[in-house]
Amino acid sequence: MTEPYVVDLREVDGTHVAVVGGKAAHLGGLSRIEGIRVPAGFCVTTAAFRRIMAEAPSIDDRLDRLSRLNPDDRESIGRSSAEVRRTIEGITIPGDLSAAITRALAPLGEQAAHAVRSSATAEDMPTASFAGQQDTYLNVVGPASVLRHVSRCWASLFTERAVTYRLRNGIDHRAAQMAVIVQKMVFPDAAGILFTADPVTGNRKVATVDASFGLGEALVSGLVNPDVFTVRDGEVVAGAVAAKRRAVRALPTGGTQEVAIDPQRQQQPALTDAQVVRLVRLGRQIEAQFGRPQDIEWCLLDDDFHIVQSRPITTLFPIPVARDRENRVYLSVGHQQMMTDPMKPLGLSMWQLTAMAPMHEAGGRLFVDVTGRLASPASRTGLLEMMGRDDPLSRDALETVLDRHDFVPTRPDEGPGGPPAGASAPIETDPAIVAELIERSQASVAALRRDIGTKTGPALFDFLLEAFAEHKRLLADPLSMRAIMAGMEATWWLNDRLREWLGEKNAADALTLSAPGNVTSEMGLALLDVADVIRPHPEVVAFLQGVEDEGFLDELPKLPGGTEARDAIEAYLDRYGMRCAGEIDITRPRWSERPTTLVPLILDNVRLFEPGAAARRFEQGRREAQQKAREVRERLRALPDGERKADETGRMIDRVRTFIGYREYPKYAIISRYQVYKQALLEEAERLVRADVIGAREDVFYLTFQEFHDVVRSHRVDATLIERRKEEFRSYQALTPPRVLTSDGEAVVGAYRRDDVPTGALIGLPVSAGTVEGRARVILDMAEADLEPGDILVTAHTDPSWTPLFVAVAGLVTEVGGLMTHGAVIAREYGLPAVVGVPDATRLISDGQRIRVHGSGGYVEILS
Repeated sequence: MTEPYVVDLREVDGTHVAVVGGKAAHLGGLSRIEGIRVPAGFCVTTAAFRRIMAEAPSIDDRLDRLSRLNPDDRESIGRSSAEVRRTIEGITIPGDLSAAITRALAPLGEQAAHAVRSSATAEDMPTASFAGQQDTYLNVVGPASVLRHVSRCWASLFTERAVTYRLRNGIDHRAAQMAVIVQKMVFPDAAGILFTADPVTGNRKVATVDASFGLGEALVSGLVNPDVFTVRDGEVVAGAVAAKRRAVRALPTGGTQEVAIDPQRQQQPALTDAQVVRLVRLGRQIEAQFGRPQDIEWCLLDDDFHIVQSRPITTLFPIPVARDRENRVYLSVGHQQMMTDPMKPLGLSMWQLTAMAPMHEAGGRLFVDVTGRLASPASRTGLLEMMGRDDPLSRDALETVLDRHDFVPTRPDEGPGGPPAGASAPIETDPAIVAELIERSQASVAALRRDIGTKTGPALFDFLLEAFAEHKRLLADPLSMRAIMAGMEATWWLNDRLREWLGEKNAADALTLSAPGNVTSEMGLALLDVADVIRPHPEVVAFLQGVEDEGFLDELPKLPGGTEARDAIEAYLDRYGMRCAGEIDITRPRWSERPTTLVPLILDNVRLFEPGAAARRFEQGRREAQQKAREVRERLRALPDGERKADETGRMIDRVRTFIGYREYPKYAIISRYQVYKQALLEEAERLVRADVIGAREDVFYLTFQEFHDVVRSHRVDATLIERRKEEFRSYQALTPPRVLTSDGEAVVGAYRRDDVPTGALIGLPVSAGTVEGRARVILDMAEADLEPGDILVTAHTDPSWTPLFVAVAGLVTEVGGLMTHGAVIAREYGLPAVVGVPDATRLISDGQRIRVHGSGGYVEILS
């Protein structure tokens, strides 16, 4: 059956996106909602667009050239996209297509005024809103003008902005198609935009209305400042009436013009409060129909609202699904784990199954529900104290929620607050305790590796569920938790007491330099040792500079010194190959899977360091820590009651150096187990590929653990589910997760409430003492690092995989982090001045700028 060139808007809905585009599909759905008025009209379908594109054989070559352009090459994109638009606009519309459009105009009135709007197939989808990327034309009068503007809408699929968006998001230009909406024109008294959720805070219970006189183009184009109304629970709770000096009106002969508004009307509201409330009520109907908050364009004519467009608000962070409608407060897991990127479904479910606390997914991230802990005074105090030390922004956000006394009602204490049960029990300062804990962990991983080898099919998944129980038992080991808390509490004690007694900030930083037994800091130094093996062999160095293939290790023995180089890298991978950026997501490729990740870091170490740098660096830190300890005790002895203070401090120094290194080991153990789990699961995925159940082994990353189990059992998979999950994951990458999120959808932003920093400085959390000035290297992917001595690393977040970069930099600035998170601990061990938790640091600091990092004061100055 031949696809129609024209369809009535009332005949389409969300199932017809491929035929009429996202905008028209939404309008068709709107027209079916009782009580919602949508201007009558029709849609020129994508079949018509394909017909037009076929009329220009040269278009294929032009699209090929477009697809090869760099999204940052604005000049080439502007030139090439303009060529495509001129080609499309120059095509004569075939007679049968022209006749179909003209016939559809008749019921609306051929000489009536119309709005002609683009409707791309990738537009206004739940995961991507393309507002403003294609064209809209108002007050188009007569068939000839309508046809001309339909051609312009087709061409607008290739505006510079639309082309750049597709290039950045990997969307094939041929995959996007354009339909065109033609509607009867509405000449409104007022028009504007309704957001059914607060677009800034994300609060789903708050709606905002922007309104101005005349056509909505005045507001959209920025010609006027609109009236702004805020509505909650059916009531206008805030309103700001602007001076509206200009409006856009329709011309009798077609087109629009700006007009001045009578001075007496300029300060009048475009809508009454009653109209605002009525409009929001209509918006809630639309939101309910489409199942998510909407960005709605509306017109008011003779006290009747007409809806001319509705699209999902794609910038809102999703809300975790809850079993009830009670108020909830969620705390981001990613901000504590130094990984705020989205995780794939298998990664999310694996972390949930192995975590100590229940976790809730939203937007590809995990959150912990802390409502109960906030409701209880004792546990609230413990939580806020912990967050205040580790992440003041999260604490401030939680306190902001608590200040709204009705959101989290206080309940009787259910139990003590503070650290987990057993974590505060006494523990001796004995290095043998740490050795025993590490030996236990290693034995458990060895047993896991041995026992999993014979498990396949459904039996593997049953075995893994048992392994997860052992995994959690190890995490909850009371002795392990007491060792971790002993190191943290000793750090806090030293910082608090030495500030009180000696006026010294963050004294523990110098005292923990080169603390023994830190598996993460050892990892960074060990890569310096790998560089020492490679440095004497220039042919190996030259070969590594051109490496792209992951099989490069097999090629190394062909070169002089290559066998030694391969053995050194493989030994490093044997100990640390389970690590990678974003390692809490089991789906992320490990270093052992992609050893090329390490090559730039090794080459930097070869270039920047002399042989033996690892040992010298560790020994220098150890001597500096010893010297600091002696200095502190001597200064304390000169104080009243000085001997007691010096003795107590000495014991705490011994304690912090005994236990602080172990702080990193449980994470290493977790990721070691993850490597074993992943290898077994990938082998199972390979079996599904060979059985033609899935197309690629990575498809299982878009299934939860239980769904993966079900597929292995049934040998059946829902391919559409996997494709939908892939699209959702892509959309989640554009979202920034909040530290604190409420069940109303509000992303609560914390603030540093400080006035002790220079004007213009970027405020953060001081985690490693010292001041350093140097060139900022803003790096979001460690594989792209190109460092020189004295550079300061500026990035979003650092998990342990970033540690090898720390040996080559002079300071650290991150957007996410806390006093006891990985980056902070390693920065202190390496003696790097560091400030973490600096909001938007990677946006506010430009790569190459000179900055000064105040690691004791907790701020960053931009010098140039």
